[in-house]
Amino acid sequence: MSKKEIYQHIENNAVFKGLKVNSGIQQPEPVNHESVKRFLNKSRNLLPVNDYVTGILNGDITLLSKAVTLVESANAKHQQLAQDIITQCLPHSGKSIRVGITGVPGVGKSTFIEALGSYITRHHGKLAVLAIDPSSERTRGSILGDKTRMEELSVDKNAYIRPSPSAGSLGGVARKTRETIILCEAAGFDHIFIETVGVGQSETAVHSMTDFFLLLMLAGAGDELQGIKRGIMEMADTIAINKADGNNIEKAQLARIQYNNAIHLFPKKESGWDPIVLACSASQKTGISEIWDIIEKYKELTIQNGYFKIKRTQQATYWMHETIQEQLKRNFYNDHDIKLKIKDLENLVLEDKLSSFVAAGRLLEMYWKMK
Repeated sequence: MSKKEIYQHIENNAVFKGLKVNSGIQQPEPVNHESVKRFLNKSRNLLPVNDYVTGILNGDITLLSKAVTLVESANAKHQQLAQDIITQCLPHSGKSIRVGITGVPGVGKSTFIEALGSYITRHHGKLAVLAIDPSSERTRGSILGDKTRMEELSVDKNAYIRPSPSAGSLGGVARKTRETIILCEAAGFDHIFIETVGVGQSETAVHSMTDFFLLLMLAGAGDELQGIKRGIMEMADTIAINKADGNNIEKAQLARIQYNNAIHLFPKKESGWDPIVLACSASQKTGISEIWDIIEKYKELTIQNGYFKIKRTQQATYWMHETIQEQLKRNFYNDHDIKLKIKDLENLVLEDKLSSFVAAGRLLEMYWKMK
């Protein structure tokens, strides 16, 4: 060993008698660039449309997840591929009961969904849970992570949980959720749950893509909350007072009577269904089977009177118009000339040299002249 190598370590200095430290082997680079390159190239490889469709129809969860990722992607190439997949899956969809579930934060939505979902899978049903997470404003990623809160359901072979970040869209629910429903139904899931955060206008969007709307409430919620939730209560087909266990049973039963009196003051529903209020405990799994029986009765009634099909048709038309509006908005703001002009007009508005309405009019006029 050379003198230089011996003194690479201070311990090899003559003052440290009896110590000797070898220099060791040369360490590799911390990142294997070739491996990273191969991984990135592999991850970017897109399959042919038929491969995705065949996989989805065969119940392949991996390909279903990849197709949903394409639906959620903002990449134009991914979006076109996603639309081709959806088009081929559409004839195989529609054979499920779609249930919207909402409630204020802390009401126990995840625990309730796990309890009801496990009940369904135990009775040979296949369940897809589309949980609309609030997005981080910085990363646009999900911040709740329902898979971590539904431990039992997340490992159930007959259940599929897909948390989707709302990414700032109105109410946390976008057109992409409806497209995901189509893919899940084509994959054989005959029960679809859509969970919302219950803090905005997302309930209205969920109501427009589901067959049955379930509102979870807590006992002891004040009049202020009831006032805020009145519009949602009018949409609800069933109200479930959750956490009716322990010392809270009496409060929950009292709340059930109050909500039951209030809900019958609302106008009669087009479906011909009379909303039901009941108490349950998701943690104790009490009242869960009764809630599913109610959903089954609702489906039976609305299929018989034709409302089930009418509502699905109305929803399809609604989302067609919503998609048109979304595409027009995206095209407008992505236009190169508009991007250049919009900042100048914003500054004029901020300086009170131009009204917001005139500025918007000028931008729209400029946009339509270019088309």
